Parts: sequence; structure tokens; C-alpha cells
Amino acid sequence: MIRKQLRPTDVKRLNRTWRRSTEHRLALILESVTGPFNVGSIFRSAAAFGADQIWLAGNSTPPTNPKAGKTALGTDRLVPWKDGLTAVQAVQEARADGYTVLAVELTGEARPLFRADLARDVCLVVGSEDHGCSPALLEAADGEIYIPQVGKVGSFNVAVAAAIALAETRRQEWQTLSPEGL
Repeated sequence: MIRKQLRPTDVKRLNRTWRRSTEHRLALILESVTGPFNVGSIFRSAAAFGADQIWLAGNSTPPTNPKAGKTALGTDRLVPWKDGLTAVQAVQEARADGYTVLAVELTGEARPLFRADLARDVCLVVGSEDHGCSPALLEAADGEIYIPQVGKVGSFNVAVAAAIALAETRRQEWQTLSPEGL
């Protein structure tokens, strides 16, 4: 058997099937994520996983930055975003919109990502590349989750961490789907 890549129309059909199987809303808060390539990558991952909103808190670089835009490849037009907020204001807005706000951060109270209840309307928070989430944000969030690691590196790149958390959130929602539906 020769395996071939899907044609663009087949990819669109497959993505439409997954979209129809998705009920929960997903959002992100970026707190002081300043690297434009990281911001662009996060927007691209958010668009791929069907995020409904991104809040840019603190001094996060907006996707209108040319370097961020180059990495996002136009996906910043697919995910509504808002900037000019403090981290606490972003958490309050997300919660008022019905999201459970979970910071992706290594804390003593953080639950492993795979054990967190993510099959609901979730707003994931990722923090600064250098310092993570601020104490004020952690206090305002509903909880913390972390990505287990077995290697000798202390942390993931912020864009990679966001993509892993987004993927696990959707995986938890989709794991109950019947194979016939896909």
C-alpha cells in the first residue's frame, strides 16, 4: 500500500469533521510573552485548535508585530485578541465570559496536565519566557497545571508549552468520541 498525503479538499473535510465534534470553548491569556516568534507560534497553534479568544496581558507583543505576523502566517486574523490589560483584568474577563482559568505553571499546587479536568470551557494561561506567570495572576487563576517532563531540561519554550496544553485540552474533549463519528 502506498500512503499519500491528503489533498487540500480532504484536509478541509477532515478539519470540518473535528470542528463539528468540538463543543467546548478554548481561550488563552499570554502574560508578558514578548518574543514575537513565540507570539506568532502561539497564535498559529491557537487557530489550529480552534481557540475563541486570546488576551494579551502585561507587555505581551501583539501579533501586528512584523516578526510575530511572519510566524503566525495570517492566523492572527482567525482568533480574536485583545491587549492593553493587566493579567488580573484578563483573568477577570475570561472568567466573566464563562471560562475556567488555568495557568500552565510549575507550582506546588499544580496538577499534571493529563490529570486536569480540561473537557470544559477553559482559558489557558502562559507566562513570560523568563519568569513564568506573575504571583498576581496565579492568585487570580482558578488553578495551575504543569506539563510533566522526564528529561534534564527545566522547562519548555512558551510556544511549545502552549501548543502542548492546547492539544491536551482538545484531546480530553475528543477522547469520548466514537470511532465511527470520525
